[in-house]
Amino acid sequence: MRSYRELFRTPEYTPFFFSFAAQNAAGTISGLALATLVYRATQSPLLSAVSMFGPQLAQMLGATFFLSGADRLPPRATLTGINSAFAVCTAVLATPGLPIGAVFAVVFLQGLIASLGGGVSGGLLNEILSKEGYLLGRSVFNMASGLMQVTGFAMGGALLTLLSPRVCLLLAAALYATTALALRLGLTARPPRTAGRPSVAATWRTNALLWSSRPRRLTYLGMWVPNGLVVGCESLYVSYDSGSAGVLFASAALGMFVGDLTLGRFVPPALRARLDIPLRLLLATPYLFFALRPGMPWAAMAVGVASIGYGASLVLQERLMELTPDELAGHALGLRSAGMLTMQGIGAAVAGTTAQLTSPATAMTLVAVASMAVTLTLGVLGRQARGETLDRKVEGPFRAPPQSDSRPPSPVRQAVVVDNADDGQGC
Repeated sequence: MRSYRELFRTPEYTPFFFSFAAQNAAGTISGLALATLVYRATQSPLLSAVSMFGPQLAQMLGATFFLSGADRLPPRATLTGINSAFAVCTAVLATPGLPIGAVFAVVFLQGLIASLGGGVSGGLLNEILSKEGYLLGRSVFNMASGLMQVTGFAMGGALLTLLSPRVCLLLAAALYATTALALRLGLTARPPRTAGRPSVAATWRTNALLWSSRPRRLTYLGMWVPNGLVVGCESLYVSYDSGSAGVLFASAALGMFVGDLTLGRFVPPALRARLDIPLRLLLATPYLFFALRPGMPWAAMAVGVASIGYGASLVLQERLMELTPDELAGHALGLRSAGMLTMQGIGAAVAGTTAQLTSPATAMTLVAVASMAVTLTLGVLGRQARGETLDRKVEGPFRAPPQSDSRPPSPVRQAVVVDNADDGQGC
């Protein structure tokens, strides 16, 4: 599958795509509005950064406890529930006089709810599309994410000049609710991909299985750490220039769109597989320019060029799917999403703390250097691991968890079994 026309003729892909785009727009508008609200109230770069990327900090906790649900819960109901819950949480954040502590409690709750989203969405996309169509379909999703962030940040910046941040949050909540309705009406009800009830034991067992392969570990780290540190740079846009932060976010999203379009549509697979390290270096290198404290046009140009490097995520996702058995695709992609978003939250916290001690421009430069160092280190380790073959996906075929995990849990385990379907990018 190499044409967009063929892709959008695939049943269910079109409604799933537009729902994904609307969800990204809602997240972009709400994130910018909340960061602006917190910064106006506290004048703190750290709190502003964490408020925008805070849900990501809860992603790994959610992945630890709930991720087995990515393949064990019905996709349509789960995705509808995620967006409905985000609509409610975003509306709560718009409450006048809400204490900062309560804001961060809601932000943390959003991260927990979102922890299944990447796995459920990725697994469903894997079902809707054929294997040869997955990369093209994924690249279109990534491009949509970039376009919706361009649109969302531009619209969010414009709305913030006309309306209060709280009104913008309410508009984002309405968009989340609309997305939930579109998913409910546009997708076909499907059974879970794997039998059994979601549980902490099943989550830990599958996480350990996925983490047991050195090539997979390095692939995960490549998707998580360099990306997360650069998102830390992005989290400082508001404190770097609060009046033009929307321009920087839009430039970053536009650069990501260009990278995904080029990698997904025009670069042949043989060349694409060799571009992950150069692209990850490109992702960080332009932020060194911020040591000179550039004005807005130059800063926006540097951000746009850097964000082309986000195309590396497509290369690494394709590699992850080659290294992972089909029955674990949802869980593997969920772990990828949870780890990536967690590292984005950590990157925002690290960058925000550094900015508190120095300045936003200095913090961007230092965090970019750290991202480049991690990429080079992983490149060396990756060359050492090339002797391991793709045939070592798992030791034998994957088997569903023992029946004991599906029986009523003992009193000791009762508190950690997940019995419901509740579960949810930076550039």
